[in-house]
Amino acid sequence: MFSSRRRATCSPNSPDPMNQAVPEAAAEMAAVGVSRIALGVEYKGARYRGFQRQRAGVPSIQESLETALTKVAGGHRVTLSCAGRTDALVHASGQVVHFDTPVSRSMHAWVMGANMNLPPDISVTWAKEMPLHFDARFSAMARRYRYVIYNDQIRPAHLAEEVTWNHRPLDIERMRAAAAALVGTHDFSAFRARQCQAKSPIKTIHHLELLEYGRLIVIDVRANAFLHHMVRNFAGVLMTIGAGERPVEWASQVLESRVRRTGGVTAHPYGLYLVEVDYPEEFELPKRYLGPHFLSGLPDVRC
Repeated sequence: MFSSRRRATCSPNSPDPMNQAVPEAAAEMAAVGVSRIALGVEYKGARYRGFQRQRAGVPSIQESLETALTKVAGGHRVTLSCAGRTDALVHASGQVVHFDTPVSRSMHAWVMGANMNLPPDISVTWAKEMPLHFDARFSAMARRYRYVIYNDQIRPAHLAEEVTWNHRPLDIERMRAAAAALVGTHDFSAFRARQCQAKSPIKTIHHLELLEYGRLIVIDVRANAFLHHMVRNFAGVLMTIGAGERPVEWASQVLESRVRRTGGVTAHPYGLYLVEVDYPEEFELPKRYLGPHFLSGLPDVRC
């Protein structure tokens, strides 16, 4: 059975964070005539071309959110900045965004009003007024993803767009042994998409754990930053090793090569979720359980 433990969002006697503004932030915003609002967002990315706004007629998470929030703001244009731009078909349960607005609304109104105007596959989970120096992208210290694999000979009818199906029997212990080589600070050029725009391929993996429940295998990875397709390329290498098609040492060989073509196939986007973004404690952003929802009972992994 899943554990019932969840991460608390506040202590039992704490006020609801959606109805509470940081006093310093409120005073700062009053002086300049705008408020900076941070939001927690979750979405199913299967019918979107990624988070970032696209050309006209191409659906994106950003466009849907901005349209909904602009309605809540009484027609005042809302423009979002996000913690990380997820790719086409990729999901999130812990995305963080912010926007500035001259419109005064309660935090409850931002959440409920946005959700009334959003499609059913996007939800705002919390809102909080922030100081001007908070930035959803540049204030972030680390990001965390989960890649969910359904390991069975028969393709799943349920959650078909929310997990990656792998029909080959996977040996999770082989995958764990291979994953150990990727933890730490490395040049991850071999796990970087050709179109990646990051200035440096050197990133720090804080943890890379493999969790198992029944036929689900979850790759749980936290890093200071990620390259384009980095987690999906991790998943492709680890599944190849887990299937016995390559030795455990292949993961370190791919890493050391610094050449993308040595790393095999990029895994499908359906199983990938942005589940958490870490910020300095001074911002005191609300916390929810780690997603996606169907994994919410799994033990938290902290390294």
